[in-house]
Amino acid sequence: MAALELRHLRYLLAVAEHGNFTRAAEELHISQPTLSQQIRQLERTLGVQLLDRTGRTVRPTDSGAVYLAHARSALRDLAAGERAVHDVTDLSRGHLRLGVTPTFTAYLVGPLAAELRARHSGVTLSLTEATQDRVEAALLDDVLDLGIAFTGDHHPGVTATALFEETLTLVTGDRRPGAPIGPLPADALGDVELALLSGDFATRTHIDAYIARHRAAPPITVEANSVQALTEIVQRTSLATVLPDAVTHDHPHLTPVPLDPPLPTRTVALLRRTDAYESAASRAFTRLVHDLVRGRGYAAPA
Repeated sequence: MAALELRHLRYLLAVAEHGNFTRAAEELHISQPTLSQQIRQLERTLGVQLLDRTGRTVRPTDSGAVYLAHARSALRDLAAGERAVHDVTDLSRGHLRLGVTPTFTAYLVGPLAAELRARHSGVTLSLTEATQDRVEAALLDDVLDLGIAFTGDHHPGVTATALFEETLTLVTGDRRPGAPIGPLPADALGDVELALLSGDFATRTHIDAYIARHRAAPPITVEANSVQALTEIVQRTSLATVLPDAVTHDHPHLTPVPLDPPLPTRTVALLRRTDAYESAASRAFTRLVHDLVRGRGYAAPA
């Protein structure tokens, strides 16, 4: 009966997620009649109706919503238990699920992956790039083991450990005639054509607040949802951008131009679920991150 109950939980979660028996059955690779029969069997066992099937979308009843919360928690704990059983403390094998906010893919992810490979070649890595809100939600859902984002207001149940201070700066390509020479006064930004990250990025919000505070109105010629796209554009045009100054460390054709006053720094943090099982791979990666941050000379957190 235990295996059947686990199957019931997974079936119920799939229907609740899709709001539809047909799509849930396709995902689960079973027939829709079989799925409906299994859900009804679960409802009979519990003695309550878990799903409201009367509307166009299948929704949990009040009882179903309560049960779903416990079902998600139970499956999450079971998955953590399986990882704990298979955890290898000598790191001859292992797996790490890491989520990062997008700007870190431009300067931090590569060195971290290289160092992980050099130290622990048996540990595999799954990397997810997402907004901080989604990274934290994935940590709480046990979809990720660790996240790299920023300190601030966090979801309840997420613990943040400060790593270093990130400094944003104006970035240009190779020095060209007429290119700004730092430090550049903030009010002079109005004369600089910019290529910036789109409004989906927290970094863009940070930049816009700085521009508004100093009453600058630079022409924004390009908006992109990719840091790599911006670095390519800036290297090949006269446009400038605003990115973490650490991006220029590994890009010899990019030049940082300090702003006066500088953009406010942000504290980069390693995130984890507060009560999560910490695997050997997670512990090793945590040590690795701190070592790499010190080795690359990033500013210590305030």
